[in-house]
Amino acid sequence: MAQSREDLEKKLAALEKVALDADPKATAKQHSEGKLTARERIDKLLDPGTFVEEFMLAETQCADFGMAEKRLPSDGVVTGFGKVEGRPVYVYSQDRAVLAGSVGSAHAEKIAYVIQTARKLGVPVIGLNDSAGARIQEGLSVTSAIGKIFFENSITSGCIPQISAIMGPCIGVGSYSPALTDFILQVQNTSQMFITGPAVIKEVLGETVTMEELGGAKIHSEVSGVTEFSRSSKRSSTTASSSRSRRSSRATW
Repeated sequence: MAQSREDLEKKLAALEKVALDADPKATAKQHSEGKLTARERIDKLLDPGTFVEEFMLAETQCADFGMAEKRLPSDGVVTGFGKVEGRPVYVYSQDRAVLAGSVGSAHAEKIAYVIQTARKLGVPVIGLNDSAGARIQEGLSVTSAIGKIFFENSITSGCIPQISAIMGPCIGVGSYSPALTDFILQVQNTSQMFITGPAVIKEVLGETVTMEELGGAKIHSEVSGVTEFSRSSKRSSTTASSSRSRRSSRATW
């Protein structure tokens, strides 16, 4: 049955409301851990009123393993562009409240688009990373989309500044992509980067290690050299990302 324009606009408005209204329980959990939500992080990072979101209603096309019931607009990452002290930047912010920020095909395509478009426009790209890694329910299709992120990270290197702020535990692809960027900021005690977690290390090597010992700010800033900047809080990390973007945008890349 054909729908009127008014019906379609109401449906669109309802979907946008779902995307914009964070889950109260998830928001409370983030705040109790001293963390901001994905959209709050963008608000802190960018000049007020400058953020323009793209692909808000993108969602996973996977229907296997109960994914049809778990679909949500944005697919776990908020993407778009805005300004930092009047200078244009592209940004993406992974949403831990949606499937633990896991990277599905739509999620990955959105990030790859952000990096590609930033390169074409010659503006910095800032990633606010908070992801449990690849969304295994989507099978091999997600690996192809994730490969696009790595490809864009690689060919963008040296063209524009790529800045990554690690805002929580980032596992697998959640750590691969930031490692390919120019500047990485980590928050002490609450953000980590590793390929696989302590449980697997325990099972395979018989060693007991904490998440912080395995991939925290200290190990990556003092030993591995992966992280350039270590901060004591999430808010100082987003501020540092903004500062780095401002200075990088003045440089010739």
